[in-house]
Amino acid sequence: MTVDKVLNKLGQDLVTCRPEDTVETFAQLLAKHRIGAMPVRDMNGNLVGIVSERDIVRAFAKSGGQDIRTLIVQDIMTDRVLTVEPSDSMERARQLMTKHGVRHLPVVKDRKIVGILSIRDMLETRLEETELERNVLRDNVIAARAR
Repeated sequence: MTVDKVLNKLGQDLVTCRPEDTVETFAQLLAKHRIGAMPVRDMNGNLVGIVSERDIVRAFAKSGGQDIRTLIVQDIMTDRVLTVEPSDSMERARQLMTKHGVRHLPVVKDRKIVGILSIRDMLETRLEETELERNVLRDNVIAARAR
């Protein structure tokens, strides 16, 4: 299965932020949309980073408890981002997430952000594939017994 098929099935509303947004604004967006991370885009919609709730925790720990709400996203984001393209397989996306220990993977086409995959999306997709395989195997066993 390809990444674009999963994105189409999810029908997600992509939420992004900008490098100049405050961490407080970013945190409010996370809470409002009930998500754990979001891609960071420039004015042209190009991916320039990714930021997650873990980044807020790290910034807080680094600040020694000082108020981090006035920091900007650029201060805490990851700017070397792993990505996949819509035409990539979900297996490739899974391998990247597993190998690099990431929970969110932006989907990019021509440097533009078109979606984001989470570890939850990966698990749901794999569960559906496994259930389909199980059903096919069960049907094959039933057909073989009927002969």
